[in-house]
Amino acid sequence: MLETSGGIPEEAALPYVQCVPYARKVSGIQLFGDAHTWWDQAAGRYARGTLPKVGAVMAFRPHGAMQLGHVAAISRIVDSRTVLLRHANWSLIDGRRGQMEDNVRAVDVSPNNDWSEVRVWYAPLGGLGTTHWPVAGFIYNRKPSKNEQFIALASVDHAKRSPVSRIGSDFLSGIVPEVQRTITRPSNHRDEDTEVTHGLRSQGRRFITPANLSRDPIGRIIARAQSQSSS
Repeated sequence: MLETSGGIPEEAALPYVQCVPYARKVSGIQLFGDAHTWWDQAAGRYARGTLPKVGAVMAFRPHGAMQLGHVAAISRIVDSRTVLLRHANWSLIDGRRGQMEDNVRAVDVSPNNDWSEVRVWYAPLGGLGTTHWPVAGFIYNRKPSKNEQFIALASVDHAKRSPVSRIGSDFLSGIVPEVQRTITRPSNHRDEDTEVTHGLRSQGRRFITPANLSRDPIGRIIARAQSQSSS
């Protein structure tokens, strides 16, 4: 959810508590910016994974009306598919937004039991909400391993790498005007073909240019390659 900036104290900028400063406070993970940016920000700075651990931050992906994502700290592991959360600005409590909630349930409902989707306690219902919220993963309050750092750097490098063009900038240099001319042959050589491309001859073969080939740029390149290979 929303993170404020510009020198205004976060607690005073809005009339209610936001999830980002609260998650940062209770987890100790020093990331800033909107909640949906935390997962990518953590790459190379904090360890990340797919299993909940006490003190880790569950990073929610944007979904539906929750366009800025959400972050919540894990306060307890109940079992392999249930945890307790500490988070803010989730439930409407007494009709007000921006309330802090401690030790509320979140349950893994992903098809593969991998914590990629959860249902979260919603106070107005007095139980778990019905929405399956997508989860990017968990951010742990420790430095990443060297392998995790390498993977993060490789991902950033791949994203920045510009696509490689298969056609060089000198592509058009291979296109030259076609000049057709009649070859004068010895009188004792009989041949019905009188129009050849560039007067090319290679071991008795002649390359005849169809009328439409001279208007085709690719065709002209092919003809030029044939000319060079036979010379």
